[in-house]
Amino acid sequence: MSGLSAVRIWAVLVKEFKQLTRDRLTYAMILALPIVQLILFGYAINTEPRHLPTAVLVQEDSVLARSTLAAMTNSGFFDIERTARTPAELDALIRRGEVQFGVTIPGDFTRRVARGDRPQILVEADATDPSATGGAAAALAALPAHALAHDLKGALAQRGLSQAPFEVVVHRRYNPAAVTAYNIVPGLLGVILSMTLVMMTALSVTREAERGTMESLLATPVEPIEVMIGKLAPYVLVGLAQTVIVLTLARLLFGVPMAGGWIGLTLGVSLFIVGSLALGFLISTVARSQLQAMQMSVFYILPSILLSGFMFPFHGMPAWAQAIGQVIPVTHFLRIVRGALLKGLEAHEMWRELTALAAFVCVVTALAMARYRRTLD
Repeated sequence: MSGLSAVRIWAVLVKEFKQLTRDRLTYAMILALPIVQLILFGYAINTEPRHLPTAVLVQEDSVLARSTLAAMTNSGFFDIERTARTPAELDALIRRGEVQFGVTIPGDFTRRVARGDRPQILVEADATDPSATGGAAAALAALPAHALAHDLKGALAQRGLSQAPFEVVVHRRYNPAAVTAYNIVPGLLGVILSMTLVMMTALSVTREAERGTMESLLATPVEPIEVMIGKLAPYVLVGLAQTVIVLTLARLLFGVPMAGGWIGLTLGVSLFIVGSLALGFLISTVARSQLQAMQMSVFYILPSILLSGFMFPFHGMPAWAQAIGQVIPVTHFLRIVRGALLKGLEAHEMWRELTALAAFVCVVTALAMARYRRTLD
């Protein structure tokens, strides 16, 4: 047995580099994945979200009320985007997740401040994600001490030195104890279904193409849609079984509340399972090997975990990251699951998310069929 040869090692090295550059998709994934990770973790992820969407119900349009809202905005945690006209409208905005906070200023706010009665301002927080509201709720503790500093004059100013002119009452809705598991465990359903269904389908179909069994299937008079339904139907049952297992364990092990909304949840789960399987089928029509199928699946799953609101607060991300997150189906699925389990939202209250998932299913299925039909041709 001869010793090491630098020439032979160099020859193998050159051959491997040529093979790598010949597989352009794998080469692109190797270069793109670290860039995507760097951008997402460096720019998009924020563990202390600011500029959270806020709605206000101002029952008294006065200088003191406006100063209080201005102080909240200047804190950097609240962006007043909506103005409610009734308590029911404010409740609906928070319930549907359109705003993170709802602020109610009572109608006798100025009069009670002048009398030294220390009126209360109610701040309702959507606490389904405790990490999204923790910093903002803490900032509210300092609000009464300085919000009206420039408005209170004379005796009112002297009184304000001894005690705050008003109080802020924070009501954490849907998760008052700030239990992290109530947010993470329901969200895991979307991540688990994405990881298993997309990757399993992509690898399964690509494996058949590598083994040559797909060629035999292509030689039959089976239509593309028939092939797709036949291959994906077993995995639909797998996805439904996973859903039942996750929800059962979420209740038994973590005590996740089951507030209701079962019709909307069932529709959301069904659409998400079908869409994930169709996406896996689409990936399999593009990938030429199981390695490529796995790489493309990971390239989809990584942003789904980071930009969907599963690990980090959605409203804490910059606008461009939120725009990308709105395109990711996991984002809408997580809102459906958390909305149904924690808030008891009905199907008609989640129509935006259900419509987004339905559009995802239609687009991905059409693309998969078009790609598969070209393969047949």
